[in-house]
Amino acid sequence: MPKLAAFPKAFMQALCKDGSMKLSEWIKLATALDVEGLEWYAGFIEMKDEKNWPGFRKQVEDEGKEIPMMCCSPDFTHPDAAFRKKEIEKQKFWIDMTYALGGSYCRVLSGQRRPELTIEQGIDLAASSIEECLPYAEKHGITLIIENHYKDDFWEYPEFAQKMDIFSKLVDKIHHPYFGVNYDPSNTYIAGEDPLELLYKVSDRVVTMHASDRYLKEGTIEDLRKEEGGSQGYAKRLAHGEIGKGLNDYDAIFTELKRVGFDSWISIEDGVDGMDQLERSVAFLRKKLAQYWP
Repeated sequence: MPKLAAFPKAFMQALCKDGSMKLSEWIKLATALDVEGLEWYAGFIEMKDEKNWPGFRKQVEDEGKEIPMMCCSPDFTHPDAAFRKKEIEKQKFWIDMTYALGGSYCRVLSGQRRPELTIEQGIDLAASSIEECLPYAEKHGITLIIENHYKDDFWEYPEFAQKMDIFSKLVDKIHHPYFGVNYDPSNTYIAGEDPLELLYKVSDRVVTMHASDRYLKEGTIEDLRKEEGGSQGYAKRLAHGEIGKGLNDYDAIFTELKRVGFDSWISIEDGVDGMDQLERSVAFLRKKLAQYWP
């Protein structure tokens, strides 16, 4: 049966920007959740000092949990080779971080959708950069996972491979035992596309998943596609919500993942309205996992 992890979606400002929350506080909060793991983020303030890494691993493991996944955002589509080289070095640093924490999966992205790039150029730059990181990842037993992502908080442009056609072409270009897909159904809506259509294209490459849900604050999906598809800035019609109450069809998602033999980590990106919401989302997913992986 797949395992559940939690990501501190509601506390990113506090953990990454202003330091008003300590990682030990998040770890304590998460112990109340019925999950096996905590997804980590490379940009946590306290992760800047490598000496802290073993201590955080011990804190999490002392609570009977593990750190399976690392969330980070390399930018591999910059036209300057020296810039890309620095991003590759950053990715290797994040692989080291994942390894030190006992994790198995480290995120990669394509990079920013710079207007001067053709699709072919962007795919080539992203694929060659990821391929350059793969021997290092394999040496550490870490699988690089590419997410159908929207946009890193610190980027000027959205994700180059946001649209499913580009994303699936990039995934098809890289074949390596330590490379796979981190599937996020909610991000597909932000691209104005259908999450199930994307899943059916890449399901045999999915090795981890982000679970969340979105609901429409106003209008229809067609309105969203017309106004927001692939836009800069988060889709204003969409809001984060409790898993199982939004647009995502988890029965269809889990039917397909079960069909292809998925048996890995599902990390919950939820709880923006409080820990009670996160607990209800965990309970919903527990019930669904028991249904599809009895």
